Amino acid sequence: MPEQFAADWLALREPADHAARPDQLAQRLAEELPTSRTLHIADLGAGAGSNLRYLAPRLPSPQQWWLIDHDDELLTRARATEPTTAWPGPMRLTITPHKADLTDFPACLPAAVDLVTASALLDLVSDDWIQRLADYCTAQGLPALLALSFDGRMALWPALPDDALIKAAVLDHQRGEKDMGRALGPDAAAMADAAFSRRGATVIRRRSDWRLTPAQAPLQRLLLQGWYEAAMARRPAESERLNAWLAARLTDVGRSHIHVGHQDILALPCRG
Repeated sequence: MPEQFAADWLALREPADHAARPDQLAQRLAEELPTSRTLHIADLGAGAGSNLRYLAPRLPSPQQWWLIDHDDELLTRARATEPTTAWPGPMRLTITPHKADLTDFPACLPAAVDLVTASALLDLVSDDWIQRLADYCTAQGLPALLALSFDGRMALWPALPDDALIKAAVLDHQRGEKDMGRALGPDAAAMADAAFSRRGATVIRRRSDWRLTPAQAPLQRLLLQGWYEAAMARRPAESERLNAWLAARLTDVGRSHIHVGHQDILALPCRG
């Protein structure tokens, strides 16, 4: 993904992400974390820092965040920003960008932490990677908050005949080869739930769906373009239908609604 497109996409999706996330999971997580010392947090695939901006004000302070990503430019953006939600008291927050390859998890972690978190990451990783994540967190007694995993639910209004073609192609693309192997795509949340549960963790799963309205036209356009490109990669022989679908969808953006299914997972270690 081109650098500027990635930055634009992350900036546009952040309000939708924050509105979709179930605050109950952050509240439950806060009850499990230490309050008598600095809280150390690893944010995997941190990007431009959206997860930090959502989560930091909802957790005990002070906090040390390790923002782990392979992209220097996005990490620079993340380091320059602050949480958007008012902090309940004096802000005591240290942010440390850490460039690393998540493929090497847990070796990519720069230090011991109290919490592992990620946003919009699980659907890009392999089953082996999720098993390693669950192994590490449960062995270390660490909670994990894993937000906004795409679960395959897609709906658009008004409907078009080729919406089904696009959905099938996008889901196929989601399960294709990514940087960390064959991605789990829409199966990721269920696989993570099962992996942590098998290891004795308490798992709480909640929906965190996008419900995009015409007021979010710029985000809709980038989302539709991304779906179109994924579909073209999987169904090049259907290019005429796909081109017509995108043109019609972009024309409808000023009145269309899009529902995208996501799930958030909180895995809490067994205390017994």
